Amino acid sequence: CGNRVLDLAHTHVMGILNATPDSFSDGGRYSQLDAALRHAEAMVLAGATLIDVGGESTRPGARPVSPAQEVERVAPVVEIIARELDVIISVDTSTPEVMLATAGLGAGMINDVRSLQRPGALEAAASTGLPVCLMHMQGEPGTSVWPRGLIGNSSSLIRVLVLPRRWNII
Repeated sequence: CGNRVLDLAHTHVMGILNATPDSFSDGGRYSQLDAALRHAEAMVLAGATLIDVGGESTRPGARPVSPAQEVERVAPVVEIIARELDVIISVDTSTPEVMLATAGLGAGMINDVRSLQRPGALEAAASTGLPVCLMHMQGEPGTSVWPRGLIGNSSSLIRVLVLPRRWNII
């Protein structure tokens, strides 16, 4: 993960840092740089070995943000965490511009809720050389409804969605 090793022989804790004003879980408490760093420090002290930084809310009903706005939210947070803390930084994004901007600032992994389906995302992720976590989301945040979007049988979903596109996996 970047210049750090993620030993997959044991379980890890990923701390979530939402650098958004409209976060589903924390109400935008960490959209300011100093608050974001303090929160990341607290999560590392509590045992997190990865910090996942996101700049676009994927909560049901969320509105999309521009690539420039997402970079503006995420890049400074990634940069300061990389400088101040010894932790792997995951960037929660589906946006190629964010992938490219944060790779050189200390990001160690890309966590894409849309599984590299946005135009240019696959190419951007591949060009960073970073590992990618492929996530799944039904629909788009602006139209998804919770809990209707919950999935009961993940193995059938994998057969339908992942296997036909497995050649795209980096």
